[in-house]
Amino acid sequence: MEVLLDGKVVRNAIAAKLSAEIAKLGKKPTLAIIQVGDDERSSVYIGQKKIFGEKIGCSVDHVRFASSVPENEIVGKITELNRDERVHGIIVQLPLPSGFDEKKITEAIDPKKDVDGLHSENMRRLEEDRGGGFVPATAKGVLSLLDFYKISIKGKKAAVIGRSRLVGRPVALLLAHRGASVTVCHRGTKDVPAETRKADIFVAAAGHPALVTNDFVRPGQVVIDVGITKRGDKIVGDVDFEAVSGVVSAITPVPGGIGPLTVVSLFENLLIAYQEEKGLK
Repeated sequence: MEVLLDGKVVRNAIAAKLSAEIAKLGKKPTLAIIQVGDDERSSVYIGQKKIFGEKIGCSVDHVRFASSVPENEIVGKITELNRDERVHGIIVQLPLPSGFDEKKITEAIDPKKDVDGLHSENMRRLEEDRGGGFVPATAKGVLSLLDFYKISIKGKKAAVIGRSRLVGRPVALLLAHRGASVTVCHRGTKDVPAETRKADIFVAAAGHPALVTNDFVRPGQVVIDVGITKRGDKIVGDVDFEAVSGVVSAITPVPGGIGPLTVVSLFENLLIAYQEEKGLK
């Protein structure tokens, strides 16, 4: 391994810029986070967002619902927040408890306040490379990391394992829009390691711990591990770090790689939402 791609370093650099820009504003950008149920991991993630947001000068409103809440009550609250001029961004903390229609609930968010980038209008903008919408935070963080470390994308071969609408699909689209030739691998792909070894940039976003071994990689590659799974007291990624780091040229750790960038990218989107609402962008 030649380079450890440290997401905390990138996050701190972006956070400093955000803090400076937010300090110049007339009032604080406000993010509303809707939580349904009391999932422990969701509560931890929301806590991290609240701490980070307040640190850079934003306000974070935490709206809680019991898992027994009627779905139309959540949609009603989102409609209220859409109209609230004090609120500039809205997210629904995922995953939702079973029985809720995730698409219906996320579609209720005004696309102009959809700082998670999950509304179909923002997805269409990303697919068509039209700009003006919001990119899902984790996918945006992957590109921020590559840019920070000056890893060129144009003309390169890229492989992405996973095609979720939160990460795999938007990462593949962003890389393609930046000039990479992208292969998306999934359960139906024959000989995934043969495909990933061809890539210059390899993004693992399968949600399958230690899936990627040294059979999947070759010297000279940049490997971005988006996976995050708790195993006992440890947090592990999709990549077997010990096996792979000795082969490739650059790799993200887990934790400390893409995770920190997901939060900062969300607040980048929030600042954009604020600026657009105020006619500053």
